Formats: sequence, C-alpha cells, structure tokens
Amino acid sequence: MSNSVSSHSGLYSAEQKLRRDQSVWTLVQGVLAPLQFLIFLVSLGFVVRCLTTGEGESVALLSVVVKTMTLYTIMLTGCIWEKVVFGQYLFAPAFFWEDVFSMLVLALHTAYLYVWWTGAMTPTHQLWLAIAAYATYCINAGQFLLKLRAARLQAEGMRANASDDGQIRIQTEGVA
Repeated sequence: MSNSVSSHSGLYSAEQKLRRDQSVWTLVQGVLAPLQFLIFLVSLGFVVRCLTTGEGESVALLSVVVKTMTLYTIMLTGCIWEKVVFGQYLFAPAFFWEDVFSMLVLALHTAYLYVWWTGAMTPTHQLWLAIAAYATYCINAGQFLLKLRAARLQAEGMRANASDDGQIRIQTEGVA
C-alpha cells in the first residue's frame, strides 16, 4: 500500500505531511485534544470525590456523559483527519495500534453510557466502570502523545537535513 509507514522513513510521507499541515482537521484535533483532557480531569475529580466521600453523585455521573460525548466528537473528527491525511478513516498503518486501543476506549465509554441510561448498574459500579474507561483513555492519550513527539522529531530531522544540504552546497560552490 502506498500510504504505509514502511514505504517511507518516519511517521508521514512528504505528501501526508503536506495534507496534515493544510487540513483544518489538524487544527480541530489540536483544539479538541486538550479540551477533552481538561474535561477528563474535571470529571475525574468529580468521580473520585464521589467514590471517596459519597457526595456529588449526580454531577459525577453526568460528568462522565459529557466526557464521553467529547470522546465521540474527537474520535469522529479524528477519523475524518485520518481519511484526509492517510486516505482511510481508521487503522492507517501509522496509527494502527492507537486506533485499535481507541476501540477499547470507545467500548468502555459506550458501556458506561448504556449502564447510566438503563440503570443496569448501581451508581457506584457505574463510576468504577468510568474509572476503567478513564484508565484506557489515559493509555490511549499516551500513545497519541508519543506519536506527536515522533512527528516533531521527524520534522526536526527533516529541517536539520535540509540545513545540512544547504551548508554542503554553499561550501562546495566556493571550491573551484
């Protein structure tokens, strides 16, 4: 496949990097990711408070719903971003394992919505399910942060190579 990671060195080919840099979806992801993390932190605070003190149950339960809706939004826009950059909505080779783990994150958050909506579990059990969903979210966020770091390192390497190429040309141009 022409978009595979093995067909070029680094996370993005030159064409993929250009599409990534020109896509509005890159900005959308850049705004939604920290927003989702902030919502996660606030919700986690409510959940932990409720589990430890028994207070604020309704707020804690509802905060997980808000976090889940934010997750769905970032996953949907992330699929669009992946389609624009890599030509497929999910499981592009460069993000395959992140997408696989994202499915577990989605499954746990969706299970939470189901038990919240139906009352199939006690509120305390619902909150423990939210903790499990949040743990997988943290792992998945870590995966994406590692990819972001890899992309930055790739970009720095490309700039350094371009700079080195320019210095070599200048030095050889002066030699007769």
